Amino acid sequence: MSEPIETPMADPVDEIVTLNVTPGGVAIVTLNRPDRHNAFNADVIARLSDIFETLRANTDEVRVVFLRGAGRSFSAGADLEWMKAAADWTHADNVEDAKGLAHMLKRLYDLPQLTCALVHGAAMGGGAGLMAACDIAIATQDAKIRFSEVRLGLTPATISPFVVRAIGPRWARALFATGEGFDGKFAHQIGLAQYIVEDEAGLETMMDHIAKLAFDAAPGAVKDAKDLVDLVYGEEITDSVLSKTAHAISDRRTSAEGKEGLDAFLNKRKPSWIVE
Repeated sequence: MSEPIETPMADPVDEIVTLNVTPGGVAIVTLNRPDRHNAFNADVIARLSDIFETLRANTDEVRVVFLRGAGRSFSAGADLEWMKAAADWTHADNVEDAKGLAHMLKRLYDLPQLTCALVHGAAMGGGAGLMAACDIAIATQDAKIRFSEVRLGLTPATISPFVVRAIGPRWARALFATGEGFDGKFAHQIGLAQYIVEDEAGLETMMDHIAKLAFDAAPGAVKDAKDLVDLVYGEEITDSVLSKTAHAISDRRTSAEGKEGLDAFLNKRKPSWIVE
């Protein structure tokens, strides 16, 4: 993979979260508060939200998005000072603050590009929520993951829609209600992480693998494939659903990408979206 370079899309003044994009179109979003194990506060959430919106608007330049943490951890969840301040806010203030996290995760979930969390060290609370909101999560086998909110008298409310989709209601109820910690191996068993690796060097290797998969796929088809899951998830297989899926594949077959992909296959050449 090419070495990342700073691009105009990144704000050089604000370093709590950094955005780097390679010339080929690999975006690397790094939580950059290593002294606090990349814990969230309102500024981190706002910065992430802005970055995800920037990436959404730059689909021509960015094909895959990696999310990682600087230092010893992916993200230890909420910053203690931020949590302490929130205890003195009004209910209305807390609602607005919580919406910031919820909308940031939704922006990540809705990105048209392939998204991948690279998880090492601690991934607590909202850090685990980031894992769930990505299309793919890769964790080191000894990563420390926990939905720890109940231990503080709270619940993992804002991250719950993404986590429940990732691991299902049965495990979500157990892990939300107990706050039990688990490692990367267990995260893989329950579907929170699709891949596990031995160490951080393994994360780098898998990063190359996922990037290659992303660049072999048509960008528009990637977005539509992600949308397709939301279209059919939880739905009964009715005539309405069958009709929607028939329209979905018909739209793809008649699209410019669909025609280009078929022509490339029939003529034994690489499609235009694969850049040498």
